Amino acid sequence: MIIQKTKEEIELMRESALVVSKTLGMLAKEVKPGVTTLHLDKLAEEFIREQGAIPGFLGLYDFPNTLCMSPNSQVVHGIPNNTPLVEGDIISIDCGAILNGYYGDHAYTFPVGEIAAETQQLLDVTKESLYVGIREFKVGNRVGDVGYAIQQFTEKHGYGVVRELVGHGIGKTMHEDPEMPNYGRRGRGKKFVEGMVVAIEPMTNMGTQKIRHHKDGWTITTLDGKPSAHFEHDVAIVDGKPELLSTFQYIYDALGIESDEENEFRTKIIN
Repeated sequence: MIIQKTKEEIELMRESALVVSKTLGMLAKEVKPGVTTLHLDKLAEEFIREQGAIPGFLGLYDFPNTLCMSPNSQVVHGIPNNTPLVEGDIISIDCGAILNGYYGDHAYTFPVGEIAAETQQLLDVTKESLYVGIREFKVGNRVGDVGYAIQQFTEKHGYGVVRELVGHGIGKTMHEDPEMPNYGRRGRGKKFVEGMVVAIEPMTNMGTQKIRHHKDGWTITTLDGKPSAHFEHDVAIVDGKPELLSTFQYIYDALGIESDEENEFRTKIIN
């Protein structure tokens, strides 16, 4: 069942999403060679609690940490550990927080120092595919329209679109209807309506779309060991159109990056 939100509820969810956005922005300067993912995890938990929020992943389905930290060939759900990051790595940081009784949940894949040009292209294409999908999230369209757009954009660059892992509705629980696959057919699936809020999150592999589940019950890697990228935004339908609740702007401010990629999806200024 799709749970539509009022505009007042959407504003509360924006606050929750921005806790996550600010956390990722704080981490942006900390992602560098030599740092461990467990250290970043501890920083994130402290930061989220300082903002009056609760880590959204910690204990969710018995997950042991605040962040899902997935380097290189790990697709999602990586468990933070004491292995230092090294120059040339990439690291997907997926973060959740609860504020006002609502979840925020989004992700960004960071380069660690200088990375290979082909790996940077994977990150660029995956992030662009996120916005390609968001453009299709509007009243009257369907789940398949978003998935189709992401799939077509990604596969034309020769990348694999993960099938087993999907985006989702979000609200007072982390995972609500509908599921939001990153592949599909136009005109198929549940129809989008005013007040829907979803997490759209393409997961793109440099090689095969196939993945492997590890014995720890969480870690998922590409089957061929090639890199994977993951980007995620929380998006609401407001006045029939997609409205970003989360933002990468705090990351860009921390790293000195200029970008207008979010402007078409935002009606409110981010402070």
